[in-house]
Amino acid sequence: MTGVDSSKANNPRVAVVTGAASGIGRAVLLRLASEGFGVVGCSRRGTEHSSVQSLCSELDALGAEWRYVSADISDDEGRRKVVDTAYECFGRLDVLVNCAGVAPEQRMDILELTPESFDRVMDINLRGTFFLTQYAAKRMAEAPVPETPRAIITITSISAETASLNRAEYCISKAGLSMAARLFAARLAEYGINVYEIRPGIIDTDMIAPVRERYETLLAGGLAPLGRIGRPDDIADTVSALAAGALRYSTGEILYLDGGMHISQL
Repeated sequence: MTGVDSSKANNPRVAVVTGAASGIGRAVLLRLASEGFGVVGCSRRGTEHSSVQSLCSELDALGAEWRYVSADISDDEGRRKVVDTAYECFGRLDVLVNCAGVAPEQRMDILELTPESFDRVMDINLRGTFFLTQYAAKRMAEAPVPETPRAIITITSISAETASLNRAEYCISKAGLSMAARLFAARLAEYGINVYEIRPGIIDTDMIAPVRERYETLLAGGLAPLGRIGRPDDIADTVSALAAGALRYSTGEILYLDGGMHISQL
Protein backbone atom coordinates (compact mmCIF):
# COMPACT_ATOMS: atom_id res chain seq x y z
CA MET A 1 0.00 0.00 0.00
CA THR A 2 1.20 3.47 -0.76
CA GLY A 3 0.55 7.05 0.26
CA VAL A 4 3.14 8.59 -2.04
CA ASP A 5 3.67 9.20 -5.71
CA SER A 6 7.28 8.09 -6.07
CA SER A 7 7.76 10.49 -8.97
CA LYS A 8 7.00 13.41 -6.65
CA ALA A 9 8.52 12.19 -3.38
CA ASN A 10 10.80 14.88 -2.03
CA ASN A 11 11.35 14.07 1.62
CA PRO A 12 14.56 15.39 3.11
CA ARG A 13 14.99 12.15 5.10
CA VAL A 14 13.61 8.62 4.88
CA ALA A 15 13.07 5.94 7.53
CA VAL A 16 12.29 2.22 7.45
CA VAL A 17 10.51 0.79 10.50
CA THR A 18 9.93 -2.95 10.95
CA GLY A 19 7.14 -4.38 13.07
CA ALA A 20 5.14 -1.30 12.13
CA ALA A 21 1.61 -2.67 12.30
CA SER A 22 1.35 -2.59 16.09
CA GLY A 23 2.94 -1.68 19.39
CA ILE A 24 6.30 0.05 19.45
CA GLY A 25 6.82 -0.13 15.69
CA ARG A 26 3.52 1.58 15.01
CA ALA A 27 4.24 4.38 17.47
CA VAL A 28 7.70 4.92 15.99
CA LEU A 29 6.45 4.95 12.39
CA LEU A 30 3.73 7.48 13.14
CA ARG A 31 6.12 9.70 15.09
CA LEU A 32 8.71 9.83 12.32
CA ALA A 33 6.00 10.40 9.71
CA SER A 34 4.64 13.30 11.78
CA GLU A 35 8.12 14.83 11.81
CA GLY A 36 8.38 14.93 8.04
CA PHE A 37 10.16 11.67 7.28
CA GLY A 38 9.18 9.68 4.25
CA VAL A 39 8.46 6.32 5.85
CA VAL A 40 8.38 2.67 4.86
CA GLY A 41 6.65 0.46 7.40
CA CYS A 42 6.60 -3.30 7.28
CA SER A 43 5.20 -6.26 9.13
CA ARG A 44 4.02 -9.78 8.33
CA ARG A 45 0.40 -8.62 8.37
CA GLY A 46 -1.32 -8.26 5.02
CA THR A 47 -2.84 -5.02 3.81
CA GLU A 48 -6.34 -6.36 4.50
CA HIS A 49 -5.66 -6.61 8.25
CA SER A 50 -7.59 -4.07 10.32
CA SER A 51 -4.47 -2.85 12.12
CA VAL A 52 -2.77 -2.12 8.80
CA GLN A 53 -5.85 -0.36 7.44
CA SER A 54 -6.03 1.90 10.48
CA LEU A 55 -2.29 2.58 10.34
CA CYS A 56 -2.52 3.68 6.73
CA SER A 57 -5.47 5.92 7.55
CA GLU A 58 -3.45 7.60 10.30
CA LEU A 59 -0.53 8.13 7.95
CA ASP A 60 -2.84 9.73 5.40
CA ALA A 61 -4.30 11.98 8.09
CA LEU A 62 -0.78 13.17 8.88
CA GLY A 63 -0.24 14.07 5.24
CA ALA A 64 2.76 11.78 5.23
CA GLU A 65 4.50 10.19 2.28
CA TRP A 66 4.56 6.51 3.08
CA ARG A 67 4.70 2.95 1.90
CA TYR A 68 3.55 -0.19 3.71
CA VAL A 69 5.17 -3.50 2.84
CA SER A 70 3.86 -6.89 3.91
CA ALA A 71 7.04 -8.89 4.39
CA ASP A 72 8.59 -11.48 6.68
CA ILE A 73 12.08 -10.41 7.71
CA SER A 74 13.04 -14.00 8.50
CA ASP A 75 13.07 -14.48 4.71
CA ASP A 76 15.84 -13.03 2.54
CA GLU A 77 13.42 -11.91 -0.16
CA GLY A 78 11.28 -10.16 2.43
CA ARG A 79 14.25 -8.31 3.89
CA ARG A 80 15.39 -7.07 0.50
CA LYS A 81 11.87 -6.04 -0.42
CA VAL A 82 11.60 -3.76 2.60
CA VAL A 83 14.89 -1.94 2.04
CA ASP A 84 14.58 -1.82 -1.76
CA THR A 85 11.15 -0.20 -1.42
CA ALA A 86 12.73 2.78 0.34
CA TYR A 87 15.15 3.31 -2.52
CA GLU A 88 12.60 2.67 -5.27
CA CYS A 89 10.08 5.05 -3.73
CA PHE A 90 12.28 7.72 -2.12
CA GLY A 91 15.76 7.19 -3.52
CA ARG A 92 17.46 7.00 -0.14
CA LEU A 93 17.47 5.63 3.39
CA ASP A 94 18.58 7.60 6.44
CA VAL A 95 17.18 5.76 9.44
CA LEU A 96 16.43 2.08 10.04
CA VAL A 97 14.46 1.20 13.16
CA ASN A 98 14.38 -2.51 13.98
CA CYS A 99 11.21 -3.10 15.98
CA ALA A 100 10.05 -6.46 14.59
CA GLY A 101 10.05 -9.26 17.11
CA VAL A 102 8.00 -12.12 18.45
CA ALA A 103 7.56 -13.81 21.80
CA PRO A 104 7.42 -17.59 22.12
CA GLU A 105 4.04 -18.98 21.14
CA GLN A 106 4.11 -20.92 24.41
CA ARG A 107 6.16 -20.11 27.48
CA MET A 108 8.16 -23.18 28.44
CA ASP A 109 10.69 -23.88 31.16
CA ILE A 110 14.21 -23.82 29.78
CA LEU A 111 14.48 -27.57 30.38
CA GLU A 112 11.44 -28.14 28.15
CA LEU A 113 12.27 -25.64 25.39
CA THR A 114 11.87 -27.17 21.93
CA PRO A 115 14.14 -26.64 18.91
CA GLU A 116 11.09 -25.53 16.93
CA SER A 117 10.28 -22.69 19.31
CA PHE A 118 13.94 -21.71 19.59
CA ASP A 119 14.37 -21.58 15.81
CA ARG A 120 11.18 -19.57 15.23
CA VAL A 121 12.15 -16.83 17.67
CA MET A 122 15.76 -16.73 16.50
CA ASP A 123 14.80 -16.59 12.82
CA ILE A 124 12.71 -13.47 13.29
CA ASN A 125 14.21 -11.64 16.25
CA LEU A 126 17.91 -12.26 15.72
CA ARG A 127 18.74 -13.73 12.32
CA GLY A 128 16.11 -11.71 10.44
CA THR A 129 17.00 -8.43 12.09
CA PHE A 130 20.73 -9.01 11.71
CA PHE A 131 20.63 -9.68 7.98
CA LEU A 132 18.09 -6.91 7.36
CA THR A 133 20.47 -4.52 9.09
CA GLN A 134 23.41 -5.88 7.09
CA TYR A 135 21.61 -5.34 3.79
CA ALA A 136 20.38 -1.87 4.74
CA ALA A 137 23.85 -0.90 5.96
CA LYS A 138 25.45 -1.94 2.68
CA ARG A 139 23.04 0.17 0.69
CA MET A 140 23.39 3.15 3.01
CA ALA A 141 27.18 2.89 2.87
CA GLU A 142 27.11 3.17 -0.93
CA ALA A 143 25.83 6.75 -0.70
CA PRO A 144 28.03 9.75 0.13
CA VAL A 145 27.93 10.73 3.79
CA PRO A 146 25.19 13.40 4.06
CA GLU A 147 25.24 16.41 6.33
CA THR A 148 22.09 15.18 8.04
CA PRO A 149 22.43 12.39 10.64
CA ARG A 150 21.98 8.75 9.73
CA ALA A 151 21.17 6.03 12.23
CA ILE A 152 20.32 2.40 12.76
CA ILE A 153 18.28 1.87 15.92
CA THR A 154 17.49 -1.60 17.26
CA ILE A 155 14.83 -2.20 19.88
CA THR A 156 15.96 -5.02 22.15
CA SER A 157 14.57 -5.67 25.64
CA ILE A 158 15.51 -5.72 29.29
CA SER A 159 15.40 -9.47 28.64
CA ALA A 160 18.81 -9.08 26.99
CA GLU A 161 20.19 -9.12 30.53
CA THR A 162 17.31 -10.27 32.76
CA ALA A 163 16.73 -14.02 32.83
CA SER A 164 13.20 -15.32 32.22
CA LEU A 165 13.41 -19.07 32.64
CA ASN A 166 10.17 -19.70 30.75
CA ARG A 167 11.20 -17.85 27.60
CA ALA A 168 14.90 -18.49 27.20
CA GLU A 169 14.78 -18.23 23.41
CA TYR A 170 13.46 -14.66 23.64
CA CYS A 171 16.17 -13.62 26.12
CA ILE A 172 18.92 -15.14 23.99
CA SER A 173 17.62 -13.47 20.83
CA LYS A 174 17.65 -10.05 22.48
CA ALA A 175 21.10 -10.57 23.99
CA GLY A 176 22.36 -11.47 20.52
CA LEU A 177 20.83 -8.32 19.06
CA SER A 178 22.61 -6.25 21.70
CA MET A 179 25.98 -7.53 20.53
CA ALA A 180 24.96 -7.11 16.89
CA ALA A 181 24.27 -3.43 17.57
CA ARG A 182 27.76 -2.99 19.03
CA LEU A 183 29.34 -4.73 16.06
CA PHE A 184 27.48 -2.62 13.52
CA ALA A 185 28.31 0.53 15.50
CA ALA A 186 32.02 -0.19 15.21
CA ARG A 187 31.82 -1.11 11.54
CA LEU A 188 29.57 1.68 10.25
CA ALA A 189 31.06 4.71 11.98
CA GLU A 190 33.25 5.48 8.98
CA TYR A 191 30.11 5.88 6.86
CA GLY A 192 28.50 8.38 9.21
CA ILE A 193 25.93 5.83 10.40
CA ASN A 194 25.44 5.88 14.16
CA VAL A 195 24.06 2.71 15.70
CA TYR A 196 22.04 2.56 18.90
CA GLU A 197 20.28 -0.01 21.04
CA ILE A 198 17.11 0.90 22.91
CA ARG A 199 16.46 -1.54 25.73
CA PRO A 200 12.82 -1.26 26.88
CA GLY A 201 11.41 -2.74 30.03
CA ILE A 202 7.74 -3.63 30.40
CA ILE A 203 5.88 -1.82 27.63
CA ASP A 204 2.11 -1.79 27.06
CA THR A 205 1.86 -3.90 23.90
CA ASP A 206 0.04 -7.04 22.86
CA MET A 207 3.10 -9.06 23.87
CA ILE A 208 2.53 -8.49 27.60
CA ALA A 209 -1.24 -9.02 27.52
CA PRO A 210 -1.13 -12.61 28.89
CA VAL A 211 0.98 -11.56 31.89
CA ARG A 212 -0.03 -7.94 32.35
CA GLU A 213 -1.62 -8.51 35.77
CA ARG A 214 1.58 -10.15 37.05
CA TYR A 215 3.70 -7.28 35.77
CA GLU A 216 1.42 -4.71 37.39
CA THR A 217 1.81 -6.54 40.71
CA LEU A 218 5.59 -6.63 40.36
CA LEU A 219 5.73 -2.92 39.50
CA ALA A 220 3.56 -2.07 42.47
CA GLY A 221 6.05 -4.01 44.58
CA GLY A 222 8.98 -1.94 43.41
CA LEU A 223 10.29 -3.77 40.33
CA ALA A 224 11.04 -0.43 38.67
CA PRO A 225 11.47 2.88 40.50
CA LEU A 226 9.14 4.79 38.17
CA GLY A 227 6.42 2.29 39.04
CA ARG A 228 4.43 2.11 35.82
CA ILE A 229 4.18 0.14 32.62
CA GLY A 230 5.87 1.97 29.77
CA ARG A 231 4.06 3.18 26.66
CA PRO A 232 5.04 2.76 23.01
CA ASP A 233 5.26 6.55 22.79
CA ASP A 234 8.00 6.46 25.43
CA ILE A 235 10.10 4.52 22.92
CA ALA A 236 9.05 6.75 20.02
CA ASP A 237 10.25 9.81 21.96
CA THR A 238 13.75 8.41 22.13
CA VAL A 239 13.82 7.16 18.54
CA SER A 240 12.80 10.65 17.45
CA ALA A 241 15.70 12.21 19.35
CA LEU A 242 18.23 9.71 17.99
CA ALA A 243 16.96 10.12 14.43
CA ALA A 244 17.35 13.89 14.79
CA GLY A 245 20.98 13.48 15.82
CA ALA A 246 20.58 14.37 19.49
CA LEU A 247 23.43 11.98 20.37
CA ARG A 248 25.54 12.58 17.29
CA TYR A 249 28.83 12.13 19.16
CA SER A 250 27.79 8.70 20.42
CA THR A 251 27.45 5.30 18.84
CA GLY A 252 27.05 1.78 20.19
CA GLU A 253 25.12 3.25 23.11
CA ILE A 254 22.53 1.28 25.09
CA LEU A 255 19.60 3.46 26.14
CA TYR A 256 17.50 1.93 28.91
CA LEU A 257 13.80 2.78 28.73
CA ASP A 258 12.63 0.57 31.56
CA GLY A 259 11.50 2.90 34.31
CA GLY A 260 14.76 2.21 36.14
CA MET A 261 14.23 -1.56 36.24
CA HIS A 262 17.92 -2.18 35.47
CA ILE A 263 19.10 -0.38 38.61
CA SER A 264 20.48 -2.82 41.17
CA GLN A 265 19.29 -1.98 44.67
CA LEU A 266 20.03 -3.24 48.17
